[in-house]
Amino acid sequence: MSPQPNLNSEEYYEILGCPRTATDAQLKKAYRKLAVKWHPDKNPDSDIATKNFQKISEAYATLSDKKKRQLYDQYGKQGADASDQMPEGAGFPAGGMHFGGMGGGGSGMSQEDAQRLFSSFFGGSDPFGGGDSMFSSMGGGMGGPQVQFMSSSMGGDGGPSMSFSSMGGGGADPFSMMFGGDGGMPSGFASSFSQQGQPQKQYDEIPAGTVITLKDLVSASDLNGDRGTIKQYNRQTGRYVVQLEDDDGGEPKTMSIKPSNLQQHVQVVLSDIQSSPEFNNKKGTIISWIESRSRYNVYVTAMKKVICVKKQNVVFSNGTVAQITGVQRKPELNGKYGTIKGLSEGADKYDVQISESQIIRLKKENIHV
Repeated sequence: MSPQPNLNSEEYYEILGCPRTATDAQLKKAYRKLAVKWHPDKNPDSDIATKNFQKISEAYATLSDKKKRQLYDQYGKQGADASDQMPEGAGFPAGGMHFGGMGGGGSGMSQEDAQRLFSSFFGGSDPFGGGDSMFSSMGGGMGGPQVQFMSSSMGGDGGPSMSFSSMGGGGADPFSMMFGGDGGMPSGFASSFSQQGQPQKQYDEIPAGTVITLKDLVSASDLNGDRGTIKQYNRQTGRYVVQLEDDDGGEPKTMSIKPSNLQQHVQVVLSDIQSSPEFNNKKGTIISWIESRSRYNVYVTAMKKVICVKKQNVVFSNGTVAQITGVQRKPELNGKYGTIKGLSEGADKYDVQISESQIIRLKKENIHV
């Protein structure tokens, strides 16, 4: 089993959670997962995330460079830093040279350099979207198109947006991978069946195969931000079996997770954005829910931007399983889950099926994923 990433370490292999014998593919896999998890734009207002992102980037930038890795293995961090200062063909000074991190001045890699590395690695297609995985092919590495994050721009209803521009090359999607293998299912997780032996439709279960991110875990907080797919729902415990990304080439890891600890990455269509009408009718993918602002971060595929919008500005696809919240007239519905069947006439309310015999009509602000 591979070592786990240690972001408190100053040792590059330990930061990435890789052995010193790691292959290029193992280094890429480790960087890809950690960079996605700790990217500052996915963790707004988090100094810890920014610091971790820079450390991860500095470690990978060194170890992915054959010459720098050789010097690092032989002489440590100072040796790798010194390689940037030496003329071509020069030998490493016997007495050692003292340089800072990749950003110079002893302060480690800068945020700008870390972002540049991320952009080069992941390429210019949808980094937050719901399309095909980039991870079936790890050969793209550093040669893909560029991604430009412009966090200072304003999008949607006045929230921050990030702009991406394609510069050619292959596509990439760090937040929408499919996880290899099915890992086997624990016993006791059989689906519900009707008396005729056929699977019984459950309208309050998030479908198997849905891509999610773990969030708000307390006892396993180090897993927050990790990606996975829903495998099955255990109605007895009220938890989902989630298969996490395979970290070490062994058996995929499965966990039993409460619905409140899952962030679905589902498809939506943007609607009725008054301040930026060019986004209306554009498709996107939910990245995250910002509790403090009561808004979603949505990646808009055609615009290649992430915008922050209200619940009223997103239209969920039919078949999306969402939670009912904030209903005042029938508070007993709050906390329940149901399947969206479509928008009612006027496009301001959802028809939501919560059982075989019950469909209710709810406002957009009463539906949450």
